[in-house]
Formats: sequence, structure tokens, C-alpha cells
Amino acid sequence: MAKSQIVEIEGKRLSLTNLDKILYPAAGFTKGQVIDYYARIAPVLIPHLTGRPLTLKRYPEGVDHEYFFEKNANKYRPDWVQTAPVWSRHNRRNINFILAGDLPTLIWLANLASLELHPSLSMAKDVSSPTMMVFDLDPGPPATIVQCCQVGLWLREIFEHFSLQSFPKTSGSKGLQLYVPLNTPVTYDITKPFAHALARWLEQEHPQLVVSDMKKELRKGKVLVDWSQNDEHKTTIAVYSLRARERPTVSTPVTWEEVKQAWVKKDPEHLVFQAAEVLKRVAKEGDLFAPLLALKQKLPKLAGLEAAASAVGSGLDLAAQAETPARGATRKQPRKPTPVRAAKSRRRKV
Repeated sequence: MAKSQIVEIEGKRLSLTNLDKILYPAAGFTKGQVIDYYARIAPVLIPHLTGRPLTLKRYPEGVDHEYFFEKNANKYRPDWVQTAPVWSRHNRRNINFILAGDLPTLIWLANLASLELHPSLSMAKDVSSPTMMVFDLDPGPPATIVQCCQVGLWLREIFEHFSLQSFPKTSGSKGLQLYVPLNTPVTYDITKPFAHALARWLEQEHPQLVVSDMKKELRKGKVLVDWSQNDEHKTTIAVYSLRARERPTVSTPVTWEEVKQAWVKKDPEHLVFQAAEVLKRVAKEGDLFAPLLALKQKLPKLAGLEAAASAVGSGLDLAAQAETPARGATRKQPRKPTPVRAAKSRRRKV
């Protein structure tokens, strides 16, 4: 592939630069190959990005060099790149997040060496209302994704008691992520306590393997059930996004049968997929995460967890009560959310 070239995509002209630059040294994977991957995965990736505020994680010199996050769309963007203003209480101004809802924008981002794409769980039109709930299962060494599979299967069983469908994907890094599509009116004030209650229940029922507290000293050999991602001010790695690991691994949708097999075989490599493999999987299986776009589900109320306790474990009602204020009690003020930091607009040659 040439070092640089001008291309026209859907009527938009882009200058693609330094295509021979190696961004994954261990794999010899170039920026041109990054762009090619995103162009080919676009039909299934773009629907999961459309309308969502997007945070970029950019690696202009490659995965073994300095990176930076970018939230605020830089002023050098083409005029056809769409943005959405989202109010930042910390900065006391709007942050103009990029909306990557079309192929030209996705390729422009890839050309900036935006290896990782981190969308909001909400749509830009209503950032207080998530369309899904997520659990990020993060293993503390020597635990691996194998132990995450066991925890994921436990979570799936709980959701099945509530007649809720859940969908797993690899993080593309060390762990496993579990998504519950909602697509019905809900706020983070509902999804976050619900996720926290389930994480605490799992910790109570399986203390030898599960932890819900993020303190690193508690996580050795256990799986952190990170419920805190269910927050207006946080993002989670996009499905089909590359990860900045040694090799171009991808956050990949998997089936529950694959999760079960990884657990049975005790093989962490069973759920590691690189870019070329993911393209083949999609060509064969389609988008396993398509239900996240339209499946409508409603969470039971926290009080409803108590009714299900006899079916899924005696600790569940305790977790629910811990998150539900007593009648007439004054609810504590929520902790101040992590501020949205706007990346300085600057030009970087990549």
C-alpha cells in the first residue's frame, strides 16, 4: 500500500497519510491495515456508534508509545464530521463529541490513529438515558478471562430468572463484558444501583472468585465485576473496536456456547480474536450484537430482586436493600461524577 493517497468515500475526499507506519510493532500491523480493518468492519460497527458521543484513544506513534484520549472534536476536522454538544459541569461548557455515524468519519478517525473507540451507553440526544446496561468483568492475575467466563455464566443465569437476554463480548484485552439491551425509558439512577446490587450479590455468593470493590489489593486472583461503567460520564470499548495491545486484538461478540467452552477447556486463548479473524467471523455469523440495537427490555425494580432471591440466592435481597433507601429516609447525595475532560485541540501528524 502506498505511503499516502487521496480517496473519495461516499462523496467525501480524504487524505490518508503515512499508511506504511507500523502501529503494532510485534505484529508488523500498519496504519494502512488499521484503516482497511475499519473500512471492512464498518457495516456492523457503524450502527453501534451512530448517535453516540464518542471518546477516542489515539496512538499516533503506535501501541508501544504515548497515547492520549480525545473527547472534544478538534478544530481541524472536516466540516462534514458531525458533532454533538454535551454539557460538562466540570468545565462549565459544552464538549463537542464526534458522532461516527458514517463511513467517511470512521475512516477519518482511523487515519488519526484512533485505534480504540469508546462510545457512551447513551445517545447524544439524551445522555442521561442509557440504552443498555453493562458489566465489565476484569480479572486480577493470576485469574484470566477463563474465570471471567464463569462469572459471566452466573450473571447470565440471574438475568434469565428475570426473562432478560444478555450478550457477551470480549474486551479485546484481558476480560469479558456482558451487555443487557434495554432500549426503553430508563436512567443511570436505575441501571447503576441495579448493576451494583448484582455485583455485590455475586461477591457475597462467590467470595473466593468475585469482588465488587475496585481496590487493587482486593482483586488478586479474583474477577472484578465492574458495575460502575453504568454512568453518564463513562464509556466502554465499542464492539468491533481494535485494542491497543501487542497485537491487533478486537473487542469481539461471542456466543454463550463459546463462553462455556472457554470455561470448560480452561483456555484463555479460546476467546482471543485478531482483526482478520473477526472479519471472517462476521462474514460467517453476521453481527452477534445486533440485538443491542433494537431489543426492548425492562429491568425489574430493585425491590423485585428480593422476590427473586429464593430462586437465585439468599444474598440478593441483602444487596437490594443496601441500595434501596428505607421509606421516609433521606437519600444520600450521589457522589460527584468523574468530570469530562476535554482534550486540547491540537494538530498531530500521524
